[in-house]
Amino acid sequence: MDKSPKAIALEGRLRKCKNVLTLGVRTNFYDYSPKEQELIRQADRIYYPSSFYADLFDAMGKPTFPGYHTYKCVQDKIKQTALFELLGISHPRTRVFYGQRQKRRITEYFELPFIAKIPRGSAMGRGVFLIQTDQDLQDYLQQSGVAYIQEYLPTDRDIRVVIIGRRVIHAYWRVASGNEFRSNVALGGTVSLEAVPSQALELALNTAHACRWDDVGIDICLHQGRYYILEANMKYGKEGFRQAGIDYVKLMEQMIENEEI
Repeated sequence: MDKSPKAIALEGRLRKCKNVLTLGVRTNFYDYSPKEQELIRQADRIYYPSSFYADLFDAMGKPTFPGYHTYKCVQDKIKQTALFELLGISHPRTRVFYGQRQKRRITEYFELPFIAKIPRGSAMGRGVFLIQTDQDLQDYLQQSGVAYIQEYLPTDRDIRVVIIGRRVIHAYWRVASGNEFRSNVALGGTVSLEAVPSQALELALNTAHACRWDDVGIDICLHQGRYYILEANMKYGKEGFRQAGIDYVKLMEQMIENEEI
């Protein structure tokens, strides 16, 4: 490490970028070598600092990418929903239920079928359930201490819009397979590069700006002529980039070189 790199990162997302030195995430700061500690302290910006360090760098006034506000909502559907509601962003009707007394009232607020999700830590559609019977609901409640319940908007596809920095980088449709209600690629969904309507792109970009998210994949569905933000993914997959012929590593190298991020 005799030559200082142009950018310093902690998490491994940019480890293949030639103009980035990735140091790894060590929660004991003094596990970094003295040289690494100095690189972190002297860097104008830290890339992918991790949830652990993002708020610490924010407290000391050091810029990061993604920004601190992006990390605050990582894999936390409850916070995301509350933020959407505060900002008046179009979002399926959602309610969170705590404790057994509240959970017994779920069917007073939602008619079957409805969607239930594991509210924190789940990704790639694996914590999302279509509740069609009382038994489905009981099975879900055994898995989640907090019940995150959302109205069901039937559709066989949704839109993923990826925003990096201040602009839309990529957008595509995700089409569900067979009888699967989820369109996640990890669950067999397919990528369609059919043009995404400008209204969806505008909604995604406005949402990212309002929430102060600068590296996010926003999922949107179209139901009865209206667009809804489903959720935000700060750890989005790259399959949509690959199918569109976009080299993610070169894209990030260029955005760093051009000081877009």
